[in-house]
Amino acid sequence: MTFTPARVPDLRVRRLTGTLYGYAFLEDFVLLYPVYVLLFSDTGLAVWQISSLFALWSLTTVLLEVPSGAWADAVSRRLLLWLGPLLTAAGFALWVLWPSYGAFALGFVLWGTGGALASGALEALVYDELEHLGAADRYARVMGRARAAGLVAVMAAMGLAGPVLALGGHTAVGAASVLVCLATAAVAARFPEHRTPEAGREGWTAPLRAGLAQARADRSVRGALLLVPAVGAVWGALDEYTPLLVRETGVADAAVPYLLLLIWTGATAGSLLAERGEGLGVRGLAALLAGAGLALAAGAAAGSPAGLLLVAVAFGGFQAATVLADVRLQRRIEDSGRATLTSVAGLGTEVATITVFGGYALVAAHGDHGTAFTVFALPYLLTAVLLVLVRPSRSGRRVPWRGRRFPPAGR
Repeated sequence: MTFTPARVPDLRVRRLTGTLYGYAFLEDFVLLYPVYVLLFSDTGLAVWQISSLFALWSLTTVLLEVPSGAWADAVSRRLLLWLGPLLTAAGFALWVLWPSYGAFALGFVLWGTGGALASGALEALVYDELEHLGAADRYARVMGRARAAGLVAVMAAMGLAGPVLALGGHTAVGAASVLVCLATAAVAARFPEHRTPEAGREGWTAPLRAGLAQARADRSVRGALLLVPAVGAVWGALDEYTPLLVRETGVADAAVPYLLLLIWTGATAGSLLAERGEGLGVRGLAALLAGAGLALAAGAAAGSPAGLLLVAVAFGGFQAATVLADVRLQRRIEDSGRATLTSVAGLGTEVATITVFGGYALVAAHGDHGTAFTVFALPYLLTAVLLVLVRPSRSGRRVPWRGRRFPPAGR
């Protein structure tokens, strides 16, 4: 069968997206996700020890986020996407073979390192490959679907974790998680990559310097870098507490997973609908954030299972806005520093997430989880107001803040 030249890029796009969707699904299809806190508790860890593990996990990511992004600009991004899941697999294996605080801590360091290697590298590889094929305008649709695939994987893992845990305990759940990580690495090896790594004459620090210089010189890049953590950090941290919010509505523990599925169905819908929001101006994005924030506050304050439907709507809005914030960033970055600056945005998200964890603990200590969720809806209302009020630069440089549409593909 002979293909016309016009069809060749489309076939390559399908190969890229098919690999991406498979990678995104497998990366989150980890049966340990919904039960690893139970593993820690069953091993005898106190709450403060479990919290310290979360802090270590986040700290590892914070320390490695930007250096790993610069490395991804200097070497093969596909290599890092392959290596990351292998480190995560090693961490999970430690957890189930030698369950102890030390093994859990080392496992979180390995998991955080693996996640940092992939952060920035994945988005940069996908955007550059789409641009190489003349399809950069599909980035929002492609990444929205990829994140939806990841969310579907999370829900599938929630559904399977219970039966596997009942049949084989934590060992079976851990073994399945290790195998999935190995499969993720195998899929990562299939990613196409046409860019030439920039390491050699100046090493990995050259992309780091170039990316940071770009952020200093271009206000639109700085604004996009700030928007990513402003959109993604709060609801990303609240995600860890959704089981407690659901339980607080008075439902039986057996019903908690099903109501969590409702919330994540909302987030999945937000990923799939993100493409339709690509034409939103700044005011439209502000309205999306404000609406999602109000839905979160109302749903959490209701304190009932019915209120969780509004929480699901809110998570859908936040997920869509997270995809759109990434689109804004990718279209403003020069190719040479793409992974570096994407990792800078990831660093901001991690730092903000740690702050939310601390703030949540303070609020929940003096109230309930519904109150804490309601309080953390306020940052989204503030972000929406700032998006509308911040004025464009008088220097004449393009600033994507007020009344502008998303820039044309390829910027």
